[in-house]
Amino acid sequence: MTHEPRNIAAEVKDSLVGTIHGAGDVGGALVDATAAITVKALRNTGAVGGELLSLGAGVVTGAVHGAAEVGAEIGDSARSIMVGVLRGSGQVGKVTVETVSTDAAALIRGASEVGGSLTHTTRGAVSGAIDAARDIGMSTEQAAAAAAAGALKAAGEVGATAGTEVRKALTRTISGVKVVLEEPMRSRKR
Repeated sequence: MTHEPRNIAAEVKDSLVGTIHGAGDVGGALVDATAAITVKALRNTGAVGGELLSLGAGVVTGAVHGAAEVGAEIGDSARSIMVGVLRGSGQVGKVTVETVSTDAAALIRGASEVGGSLTHTTRGAVSGAIDAARDIGMSTEQAAAAAAAGALKAAGEVGATAGTEVRKALTRTISGVKVVLEEPMRSRKR
């Protein structure tokens, strides 16, 4: 596997397509395959910082495209992809709030690229972060907030309609956790 962020998405997609085709449990196969691919990609690189985050996002993007290629609904697959990439990242090193946020953003961008539901993808990304929270050493609230922030950031990059859709998806409780959106500091007019 090459370890440049621009190539990893294609490699992950190709690898996942074969794995998913033979699986009876697509969700379980996505978690396991995404975790294994993440470990392999991150262990065999000298990447640090932003480049490491880009590799993780590349894994997520490849997983989204692979799931779409086999006909899986991205919103339904988002939770499994998020759990897999966070577990894999945790096996290689420390998962940070920035890792969770970057991976959630990659899920939203990927879903947008393949025409997936941003509402379902957002809820899946946050649910996956919540599910993986204990494994990665975060509270469920912290993981949910990080995933929500990444989803909002990416949706804003996609467009105003996407931003509205993602924000609306985050207003309800997800997997038993009330998502707290941390708004950027705004200057007050005086």
